[in-house]
Amino acid sequence: MSATTNTAAPIALRDKERRDRTAVRIWLYAVLVVLFALVMVGGATRMTGSGLSITEWKPIHGVIPPLNQAEWQEEFEKYQQIPQYEQINKGMTVDEFKGIFWWEWAHRLLARGVGFLVAIPLAFFWVTGRLERRLKPRLAGLLALGGLQGFIGWWMVASGLSERVSVSQYRLAIHLTFACIIVMAVAYIARGLATYSEPPADRRVQRFAGVMALLVLFQIYLGALVAGLHAGLSYNTWPLMDGAIVPGDLLLIEPVWRNFFESPKTVQFVHRMFACAVLVAALWHAVSTTRIAPRTTHARRAWLLLGLILCQAAIGVGTLLAQAHMHWALLHQGFALIVLIFATAHWRGAKGAYPLETTVEVRT
Repeated sequence: MSATTNTAAPIALRDKERRDRTAVRIWLYAVLVVLFALVMVGGATRMTGSGLSITEWKPIHGVIPPLNQAEWQEEFEKYQQIPQYEQINKGMTVDEFKGIFWWEWAHRLLARGVGFLVAIPLAFFWVTGRLERRLKPRLAGLLALGGLQGFIGWWMVASGLSERVSVSQYRLAIHLTFACIIVMAVAYIARGLATYSEPPADRRVQRFAGVMALLVLFQIYLGALVAGLHAGLSYNTWPLMDGAIVPGDLLLIEPVWRNFFESPKTVQFVHRMFACAVLVAALWHAVSTTRIAPRTTHARRAWLLLGLILCQAAIGVGTLLAQAHMHWALLHQGFALIVLIFATAHWRGAKGAYPLETTVEVRT
């Protein structure tokens, strides 16, 4: 009996699917780079005290900055109506105002740019049939998350326009964490479209890798609370804090739960201790992955993740000792994003790529 095959068309479809995956993955990596830049500009905007310089939310018209002296004066007068000007920047000139305005304007412009960078290629890939069925709801969800993040950003800014001289640490933490969730989603989908040389890892490794990504995300949330309370400007010693491993007066505010969100001392202490917990968990993950899957890419990535977390811990200590100097603080924030992206990629890599939708049938 002779065997005949009818595989030419399916094989061609699989080749096309792989090419389409490569194109989509490159696009998502580009989105990831711009998202990284957006978060970093947002950090600089916060560090320079620029986040409240634009007091209105104009998603469309707001892309055009003031174009003449009269428009600059009008924008400056709006800023003069908020508590931050009255209590911190009173007497500021228009030229000094421009220095903080451009940071916030650039942050908002970059956010709008990310929206177009997602929406236009997404429409192209969708219309030209380059998206697999499983990707369509995921990528449409990314676009929706981006729109929601824009609303959260304004909700955060609005908290500092009437009674406060800075934004609410609660809303700042939500804004940064939500941005990180979007970053994770982009990295996760992109890595799911990659080609892997090894099979998926043991389920135990997959679960632990997912836990590591979530631990890193939660540590970033705690860091956002530290930033929102300016908690890094005090207790600038390490390893002791206020002269002790566990300082006193951590629970002075009533009710007790508020200390973990509103006490700079308590928030900084929790951020320190959770950093130690993440480091221990990363070491445990690296050792256990090596025992379960020795000499594999999964084990090597687990050890690399541990190395990145060690570097981030060192940068965190440096930031603390430097009293949260802007350069150190931005380095700390940027490297946290790198750790988060790698942890997410490691998690997706442990699970393997999305299966190809095109199958090849062989007839005999």
